[in-house]
Amino acid sequence: MAPRNPPPDASGLVIAAQDGHRDSSMAADMTPPGHADSTRGSEQTVLDRPQEEDMEREYAGEERRYEEPHRSVGFWDPRLRRTRGEVARAWARTLLLLSVFIIGVLSLYWGVLFRVDQNMRALTVYIVDFDGQVAPYDGVAEPLVGPLVTGAARQMFESTEEPTVGFTVMPPSSFAFDPIAVRQAVYDWHAWAAVIVNPNATALLQQAVATGNASYDPTGAVQFVIQSARQESTYYNYIIPQLDILSRRFAARFGPMWSSRVVANASIPRDTLARAASAVNPGVTPFQIDLRPFNPASATPSVTIGLIYLIIVAFFSFAFFLPIHMKFITPGSHPPLRFWQLIIWRIAATMTTYLFVSLIYSFVSLAFQIPFWKGPAPTTEPAFNPSAYGRGSFPVYWMVNFVGMNALGFACENVAMVIGQPWTAAWLIFWVITNVSTSFYSIDLAPGFFRWGYAWPLHQVVEASRQILFDLHSRIGLNFGILFAWCAVNLCLFPLCCYFMRWKQERAARAAEKPADSYAVYDGGAEDGKKHVPKEKGALPPVRKRGFMRGV
Repeated sequence: MAPRNPPPDASGLVIAAQDGHRDSSMAADMTPPGHADSTRGSEQTVLDRPQEEDMEREYAGEERRYEEPHRSVGFWDPRLRRTRGEVARAWARTLLLLSVFIIGVLSLYWGVLFRVDQNMRALTVYIVDFDGQVAPYDGVAEPLVGPLVTGAARQMFESTEEPTVGFTVMPPSSFAFDPIAVRQAVYDWHAWAAVIVNPNATALLQQAVATGNASYDPTGAVQFVIQSARQESTYYNYIIPQLDILSRRFAARFGPMWSSRVVANASIPRDTLARAASAVNPGVTPFQIDLRPFNPASATPSVTIGLIYLIIVAFFSFAFFLPIHMKFITPGSHPPLRFWQLIIWRIAATMTTYLFVSLIYSFVSLAFQIPFWKGPAPTTEPAFNPSAYGRGSFPVYWMVNFVGMNALGFACENVAMVIGQPWTAAWLIFWVITNVSTSFYSIDLAPGFFRWGYAWPLHQVVEASRQILFDLHSRIGLNFGILFAWCAVNLCLFPLCCYFMRWKQERAARAAEKPADSYAVYDGGAEDGKKHVPKEKGALPPVRKRGFMRGV
């Protein structure tokens, strides 16, 4: 817009006002009071005019122009044409990146269960037939129960119509002809489950029918041995249903054959058969033995979904505490701390934070009465709610969470410092999904691609927690070793990531100072701790180096 016309020259009025002021002071005593008040008002008006003149000149000077106040415009305003293009391109680019990220990362979670039916054979189930092969029952009677159980398992394994677990027929000699050794093999994770046909299965059955033994127990012939606390979802969804199918197929073949044999044997009196009714029908009923049941139900968050919050809390500690740590190097009423000492402080403070946060997290499990105080139980006998170390189980459980939180949290700290916002949210999704998919589900059922999950930190935390809470087969040394390896690698990378983050921040600060005519440096003598050094507009300020970086 065209500049406004300058106001009329008021210098004459100013001179007249000054002369009038001197004349009025001489005649002040001769002036009536009312007239004097009106005269002072006129003089004040005249004296205010130079201030108005200065304001007008500032408002309409040669180097200043009148500008309209801010006014919003419509979306299709021509002046927004370039902005609309920039926004559209940035929106499309971000949407494409998010789409690729969703497909790539979420596919890991879906993919871990993609080939379960094809990989069910990886769930090894031993079939061990001791029937008639161990003294004093060897040679007493022709084995009947064992061959039928083995035949039914082989028929299921060889069938291509439905997926089956990995039924594996093992010779009794592999276990020194000891059924208890088979239970130990299941406890030691050599197999997910076992089907044991006891040495006296056929002999006791035939003896009960012949003598009319009313105390005969049909569940003593065949045993299904499992330990659901190892991975309850795998047992309840795949192994136990397969064992139920095996039991039904065995009963379908054994029942009619055994009944026909008993009825055809005319040498057995009817009253004898009546006394041994359970030996006639059903004759044999497989008995399930769960060495370590998954109990109580409140333990579920401690070994599954609750551990997700361990990752999230470790991740958000970076956002909570970083502004606090940065006060050491923010210029103000104090000189900035040496950067390498800030790094040491951050490591110590972060570890201390994880120590107390992991303790509070562990207290939640204790508060809901997960029995940490019970001691270990015999490995080959069923036990309810045992713990691996008795009253020492809780401190060990706390240390597992603490070391696991360090392994998970320092990785989040390093990545957050490198990629920055807003991509840290994407990293959190990736970190949670990769850890959950390889920890809450059996890797034996996953495609071979997921074998890297055995080295992931949350897998170690879950496995060690289950071992402590349920007195499972211990690999806690391996679990701690892998977690310490994660901590060591992350701690080695931590200083490098800190320096990288500082370089990014200083680069952004220099870019922000480029349009200005000065840049700020620390000055302990200044009131606000900053000294403004002049520079040319549009030129980047020099790189401010400190510490041992001055020599670079």
